[in-house]
Amino acid sequence: MRSGVRNSLWASMCLAFPLALSAQSQSQSLASTLDVYVFPSEGQVAEQQSKDEAECYDWAVGNTGNDPFELQKQAQADQEKAQAEKQAAGNTGQGAGAGGAVRGAVAGAVIGEIADDDASKGAAYGAAAGAIRGRRKGAEAQKQAQTQVEGQAQEREELTDEQLANFKKAFSVCLEAKEYMVKF
Repeated sequence: MRSGVRNSLWASMCLAFPLALSAQSQSQSLASTLDVYVFPSEGQVAEQQSKDEAECYDWAVGNTGNDPFELQKQAQADQEKAQAEKQAAGNTGQGAGAGGAVRGAVAGAVIGEIADDDASKGAAYGAAAGAIRGRRKGAEAQKQAQTQVEGQAQEREELTDEQLANFKKAFSVCLEAKEYMVKF
């Protein structure tokens, strides 16, 4: 009989545990959404901690000028912009081979005519040389544009990370003044 009660108790605990975890994850604190760990060292209750976190959030935004949720939106927009710029940079230099071929053909024809040679033969040689040179220049321009776009994206990401770190410092200082232990 005791094993039946024990099994029943075990079954109800197994059902209750996921529900408790689900309720806990839905009531995530403001600090935990920011990856800041806060411990109430003076025994503050959850409601007081929530109130203190909200006050410190407002204080940190006001003192740093950075709202982490706005920074997150900005970072997402920056990533989309970087992808678009990278795609545009991939198109840089397109058609450079054709342009080089035309310039080379003109130069080759002129040289062939001056040298009393066959102008069409000179144009053909010039077009081939111009196409090769044009493609090289196009590939070089594309590589340079890609490097520039990647550098700008990295700078924007570093700036956002720095702004978020400054916010977390201010947020932490405020919570520490309210007798919480804080780590981020």
